[in-house]
Amino acid sequence: MFLRSLSVHAQEGPYPLNLPGILSLDKMPFSSPVTLFVGENGSGKSTLLEALARTLQLPAIGADDTAYDSTLNSIDPLAHALKLTFSRKPSRGFFLRAEDFFGFTKRISRMQSELRRELDRVEEEYADRSTFTRNQAKMAYAASLAELNKRYGIDPDAQSHGESFLSLFRSRIHPGGLYLLDEPEAPLSPISQLSLISLILEREKDSQFIIATHSPMLMAYPGAAIWCFDETPPACRDYDSLENIQLMRDFLNRPDRYINRLRPEND
Repeated sequence: MFLRSLSVHAQEGPYPLNLPGILSLDKMPFSSPVTLFVGENGSGKSTLLEALARTLQLPAIGADDTAYDSTLNSIDPLAHALKLTFSRKPSRGFFLRAEDFFGFTKRISRMQSELRRELDRVEEEYADRSTFTRNQAKMAYAASLAELNKRYGIDPDAQSHGESFLSLFRSRIHPGGLYLLDEPEAPLSPISQLSLISLILEREKDSQFIIATHSPMLMAYPGAAIWCFDETPPACRDYDSLENIQLMRDFLNRPDRYINRLRPEND
């Protein structure tokens, strides 16, 4: 455990200090290696996660680092209002938003293509030189390409979103880290969500995770502290008591009942 608690010290004001759930949050202790923020859209769970990332100045995956990301400027009033307590500072970590991930894989694939073109260019330019000289000229490009291939796969943009996400996550998660994930389930099938849970289980002994999610599968993570932002102030709740879980179970038991209610003739 690295981050032990956070609290908000602010008066009501413009967004994001007009969100009742956040403004009423006196203190949130972190009692588990995995903490989940759950709630409806607009409840403030992702907003608080972004403010936390901004305050910690964690590197971001797929966007500018949080200290310089202009899309987080509106979050600054809340970031400045956060008070954090630590048992010790993490040695590494990152902030990942699902929407940033898709652009990141395209950027990695573009870099790999450019490196392959450079290797082809050197091969052609040095065709009449010795093998040693040709390999020396290719060394820097080949090493960079090999490192990208090792970390992200040969062409992450050609993989399914779920495959490339899990490859990215596996390559970037290390011991001693604090990891903030905003709706990581977005690119993942149910099977891939189980793979993500497995990866987190491997690392929870030496890392800390704070995750904003709508996924009932991630909410079932064993031992996770689940903070529900549909309440004012947000409160720690059991999995079975969450309205999201109750609705999902009811829907899966009788999907026809819900679909029939949505038909226009039943308005």
